[in-house]
Amino acid sequence: MAIIDRRGFRSNVGIIIINGEQQVFWAKRCGQEAWQFPQGGMNPGETPEQTLFRELNEEVGLEPADVQVMAVSERWLYYRLPQELIRYHSRPLCIGQKQKWFLLKLVSDESRICLTSSDCRPEFDGWRWVSYWYPIKHVIAFKKNVYVKALKEFAPLVLDNSSSC
Repeated sequence: MAIIDRRGFRSNVGIIIINGEQQVFWAKRCGQEAWQFPQGGMNPGETPEQTLFRELNEEVGLEPADVQVMAVSERWLYYRLPQELIRYHSRPLCIGQKQKWFLLKLVSDESRICLTSSDCRPEFDGWRWVSYWYPIKHVIAFKKNVYVKALKEFAPLVLDNSSSC
């Protein structure tokens, strides 16, 4: 059961994983040409950090020991769903997501990444490492603003001062 606030935003976490080359993990949604960062909804009673590690395992196959948490977004970041994606018959009505973003560094070997490791239906059927700012130009339009905010907030921890979007 997802947590949806009184304004209609579903509580969620977003996950940015970086490797040693300052590249980010970029995943392809199953059966689509849509790429994104891992993300997932919070369950009742879960903290954002608990949701992070559950989703990380379900979607990417990684355990807490495989990553180092480098940062958490200062605020919740919001996006609205396009009208055609809102399920108006559902109660409570969800009009978008509010997300706590986590920056993780992969500390184990990338061979630990497995998109089919859990009993859940896989979210992704492909992945690759991309440059830090690449997702801003390639994410679906309604998520772009949140991606810009998360990547800008975390950039000082990942990139040297000469890099910019």
